[in-house]
Amino acid sequence: MSKLENKIEARHRNLFDVLNEQKYTVDYFQREYSWGEKHIEALVTDLTSAFLSEYTPGDKREQGEDYNNYYLGPFVVSSKDGKRSIIDGQQRLTSLTLFLIYLNNLQKELPFQEKIEPMIFSELRGSKSFNITVEERIPCLEGLFNQGEYVPDDSADESTRNMAERYQDIEKAFPEELKNDAFPFFIDWLRYNVIMVEIIAYSDENAYTIFETMNDRGLNLTPSEMLKGFMLSRFDSTEKRKQANDFWKQAMLELKAYDKDEDQRFFQSWLRARYAESIRPGKAGSKNEDFEKIGTRFHSWVRDNLSKVGLDADSGDSFEQFVQHEFRFYYKAYLRILDAEKALVPGLEHVFYISRWGIAPTLSLPLMLAALNSHDSQDTVAHKINTVAAYIETFVVRRSVNFRNFSASSIRYTMYSLVKEIRGKDLPELQRLLGQKLEGMHESFEGMKHFRWHGQNRRFVKFLLARMTAWCEQQAGMSSSFVTYYQPASGKPFEVEHIWADKFSRHQDEFEQEHEFHHYRNRLGDLVLLPRGTNQSYGDQPYEQKKAHYIKENLLVKSLCPLAYENNPNFLKLKTALNLPFQPHDTFIKADIEARHDLYRMICERIWPETLVGTEVS
Repeated sequence: MSKLENKIEARHRNLFDVLNEQKYTVDYFQREYSWGEKHIEALVTDLTSAFLSEYTPGDKREQGEDYNNYYLGPFVVSSKDGKRSIIDGQQRLTSLTLFLIYLNNLQKELPFQEKIEPMIFSELRGSKSFNITVEERIPCLEGLFNQGEYVPDDSADESTRNMAERYQDIEKAFPEELKNDAFPFFIDWLRYNVIMVEIIAYSDENAYTIFETMNDRGLNLTPSEMLKGFMLSRFDSTEKRKQANDFWKQAMLELKAYDKDEDQRFFQSWLRARYAESIRPGKAGSKNEDFEKIGTRFHSWVRDNLSKVGLDADSGDSFEQFVQHEFRFYYKAYLRILDAEKALVPGLEHVFYISRWGIAPTLSLPLMLAALNSHDSQDTVAHKINTVAAYIETFVVRRSVNFRNFSASSIRYTMYSLVKEIRGKDLPELQRLLGQKLEGMHESFEGMKHFRWHGQNRRFVKFLLARMTAWCEQQAGMSSSFVTYYQPASGKPFEVEHIWADKFSRHQDEFEQEHEFHHYRNRLGDLVLLPRGTNQSYGDQPYEQKKAHYIKENLLVKSLCPLAYENNPNFLKLKTALNLPFQPHDTFIKADIEARHDLYRMICERIWPETLVGTEVS
């Protein structure tokens, strides 16, 4: 190996130096982009919170040089023949690229013209290319950069689909208080105060060795380990300290089996749910409070707030009780939530639903833990968690059908106030309180009369139709579930399809303008779920011909057909018992879409009522 190949460099670089007109490829074994909503939300929240703790309205741009830096961690590149390949760190760098694309699009709506583009792509001899180059991701990045959205087709890989969804999560997580005069200050801070350590190896062998060392043998103490050290140091009994240490280590292993950062997410959620008293007001220049401090340095926050946590600095017994009873109880409850997010668990179904369409995890997880008391039975724990999850689901569905935002930045103060309101409530009081919150919402299902499908609400429309379809079939005694229609483990996935073919010429007796036709065609009443590929085979046919195919599909689709009302006692019982205006449609014109739209609204009112008493475990 030559001297150059044997060389390894490490240097402190701000984000501007890392990305501005720089070029990286991604090593083949790092190709998949796998971040989920909770990862991207944590990144955006951490960065924006760190900036807001430094910024004060009225600052001059040059004062930003005195703002504290934010360390984002290391990344490893292999440099050969003038080309650099990312060996470790592409998840963060790809996410930062998505974030920068969002910021660049956002500023088009604001009176600013910050030079963000060179950190996204660079230009050589008139040819533009993205700074982080993976060939199959280029259409997605181009769509996000040029249109602010990207709709993956059937051939898109999982990384591309993830990137498109994470971009939407960034939109939800970015705080409103930065969409004003603070925006250029934030861009400055992001460029020059966010720091990474670049580790460069000049041979693949050395690069992979560094990658393995960082991922397999890192010795840095995590916040969870520092909290453990502090807690266990206060125990009076050596034997009890050993028992607590064994339990703590096992708990951390179980949490990390879900995600490498799940242990930290648990402590943040638990401490916010039960002990945090304050949150930063939603205006620029405000300082971080309990909620934010727990999110960044929860181990330090506990040490500095013993009385809030109910700990007595002079009593080892209080620390033992906290670890062996409180910690153990909430840790087990948290595992139940994690399991219910992964698969439909009887009695915790709403947890699964809101993991597909809900509020940000930094808000939903504390909410679901807040009402629990450490003496609650396991049934009561499930009742309370499911009740809160049902409230969250109803809240987001009603906001969504009214085209109302529920991004973390827009509802964080309201939701954290709710955390404190429901903290420790018994089940009847919890149901009563959350029911009152739903009754007081401005958004109701009456607003559905304006709801329609468009490019940016595809995920929600599929969620909505999957919930309605599964609910109707369950009420009719069938064994299908939400998973059947939203994300089946096998078989063809279901897709949102229009009943009307995209043929304006067939409807000119009802519409003078083509845009009016498309407006009606995208109303919810014209939409159903069909297996992928099914509608393509007869999608251009008139409705009168489609009916023969629809009778073979799910119950909500079948209900269009007169034949579904013959010799189908369970369906007719559902129609009568729940007073739902199901009706067959011999033809499907404008009035039929309106009738189906009303039917869907009434189904939604049955699925998501204002009362939450029905959320108990049966």
